[in-house]
Amino acid sequence: MNEIHRHIEQQALSVNGGSMDRVEAMLVAQAHTLDVIFNMMAQRAANNLGSGYLEATEAYLRLALKAQSQSRATLQTLSDVKNPRSATFIKQANIAEQQQVNNGPVGVSADIARTREKDITPTNELLEASHGERMDFGAPAAASGADPVMATLGAVDGA
Repeated sequence: MNEIHRHIEQQALSVNGGSMDRVEAMLVAQAHTLDVIFNMMAQRAANNLGSGYLEATEAYLRLALKAQSQSRATLQTLSDVKNPRSATFIKQANIAEQQQVNNGPVGVSADIARTREKDITPTNELLEASHGERMDFGAPAAASGADPVMATLGAVDGA
């Protein structure tokens, strides 16, 4: 047990020192093992499919596809370890229709930030000529005599 503990400590110090050799070897071994599991489960599924055991076939195929997915994820992790992604700092990206971007200085108070905000009041240009003024071009027309039940109402006493 002490020997295993010393070996693990040695590997941890190696990783802390910047050597990822052991980690890379471990990820490659895991990816190969998961690939072997995928192949074994796929073969078992094929054998059960020929025998007519559909439930067993489905179970083996699920396990095979899970192993395949894990193998792909392990290889992706290995790729990330070998070629780390560089950090990208983007000040502003206007890719959304409704998006809030705060590019001001860090110490700006909420009152100052609020005075800088634009007044965004959505209007529908199809229904309104200007904000709050409807496009009504005339008085209401008189009711037709075709349906007297649907006639125009008279004046209503609001009291």
